[in-house]
Amino acid sequence: MSKVAQYLNEHLQGEITTSDAVRERFSTDGSILRIVPDLVVHPRSTNDIRKVARFAWQLADKGHKLSLTARGAGSDQTGAAIGSGVIINMLAHMNAIFEIDAKQKLVRLQPGVPFKTLNDFLYLQGLTIPSYPASSGYSTVGGAIANNASGVLSFKYGPIGEWVSQLEVVLSNGDVIQTGRISKRELNKKKGQQDFEGEIYRGIDTLLNDNVELLDTIAAGVPDNAGYNIVDVWRRDGSIDLTPLFVGSQGTLGVISEIIMKAAVVTKDPLIGAVTFASHDALRDGMDQLRELRPTLLELIDGRLFEAATKKGKRYPLYDEARGQGDVAGIVLFEFDDKSGRVKKNAAKKIAKLFEKSDDTVWVIEREGPRADELRALREVTVLSMTEEKGGESAPPLLDGTYIPPERFEDFAKAVTELEKKYHVVMALYGHAGTNVYYCRPVFDLKKAADRQKIFKVLNEWSVVVAAHGGHLIAEAGEGRLKAPFAYKQLDADVVKLIEDIRAIFDPVGILNTGVKQQQDLKQLVSSVRSDYDGGDFSEFAASN
Repeated sequence: MSKVAQYLNEHLQGEITTSDAVRERFSTDGSILRIVPDLVVHPRSTNDIRKVARFAWQLADKGHKLSLTARGAGSDQTGAAIGSGVIINMLAHMNAIFEIDAKQKLVRLQPGVPFKTLNDFLYLQGLTIPSYPASSGYSTVGGAIANNASGVLSFKYGPIGEWVSQLEVVLSNGDVIQTGRISKRELNKKKGQQDFEGEIYRGIDTLLNDNVELLDTIAAGVPDNAGYNIVDVWRRDGSIDLTPLFVGSQGTLGVISEIIMKAAVVTKDPLIGAVTFASHDALRDGMDQLRELRPTLLELIDGRLFEAATKKGKRYPLYDEARGQGDVAGIVLFEFDDKSGRVKKNAAKKIAKLFEKSDDTVWVIEREGPRADELRALREVTVLSMTEEKGGESAPPLLDGTYIPPERFEDFAKAVTELEKKYHVVMALYGHAGTNVYYCRPVFDLKKAADRQKIFKVLNEWSVVVAAHGGHLIAEAGEGRLKAPFAYKQLDADVVKLIEDIRAIFDPVGILNTGVKQQQDLKQLVSSVRSDYDGGDFSEFAASN
């Protein structure tokens, strides 16, 4: 690989290295996997990325495949930011915010911009990207888009894909395209082009026409990031936009090199509150009642997570108050950020009416001040409760981001309890009750071979239970290489083929993030599990992955 590195160094503005130390640094991401790359590229421009892709394409034509993996901050939890070929590191140089149009509320930037940096910049203009992942303090905008990330505010604002206006993308052969919605007439012109972009538009148009009935069966309006979002590409007026395909594609269809995002006006002085529930029945009913009020944020946190945190000395006044009156099955945190004070006042009245006579609840509502800060801190309970003190033990992000229909949540929770008993692990649920996307972080010791095998058994049974309750395994972020085998096992064969056909159109030589969003050999996955995983990769941000 030293000859390849030398050749690329001669032709790129950015730097290429095969240093053992650097390759090791880029061999892990936020997942439990380790794959050492052949070399690492730090591109300085779209042209650098284009040259790397063109080189890999030509190499593939000669029978030598070199996988290209675009990477931001490396916070991906599914192994999608690591690979055995070339890591294209966007964080080093591709991190500029070019311009902002405050009037149209648009911002143009590169994918390596940290999410927090972008929102801090926008805040000075009275704007924000309201849909952001929990990792926004250290992850990049490009990574969030590649995963179609969502977070605590997605109940109101949707996933990050809804805030993407246009993309500049380097294709697998090195060509560069601009995405955006084009009319039927413009589509016909694109299809007439005798280049790779023309091939792609012809291929996607044919695929859409050949799969009309199948596309009608794919659920819309519920979180499901498995595969590619082909449903939102076509509209009834005959127009097409390729942007939805790249959003959530985890770098398997092209490398995003520039982004235009939509922003929203910052809302201030939100109404924040929380309710504790003594029983799971009351918890279920309470979530349903609060969901109907359409809050900006609605978070569920299992009471056992607070119990674990308090054993480490942490104190939460609301939890302590509720615990003094009895059991705490869970706490639901909510927030309303409407501009109208009247709307927030009415919401507070409705919530008070719901719970003021209940013996199963303790509730509090605040607008500002120390008590409001206390309530916001409730969301961070996972940092302590899932950070193990014992050497070797960790709570890896294996079961994060699962969608469960609200009407099936109670039955699903009971099924999870059965999994707890079977595998002798605690599986406390928490997550976004508004979008019905939940997380679970059982503890394992990955230094033990038995636990490294056990995690895949748990992941497999979890995926079966999720499907049995009408849910989706990949509702937040992507399936990557870690979850793909389990996600695709629950899909119909024709849907899996559609996923494969889309990928083949964009990457006919198979060089874009090989192994991600594809069926994987479980033995190979097990062998890639890092026994030194401890969950502390991003601990400097007080984040439990």
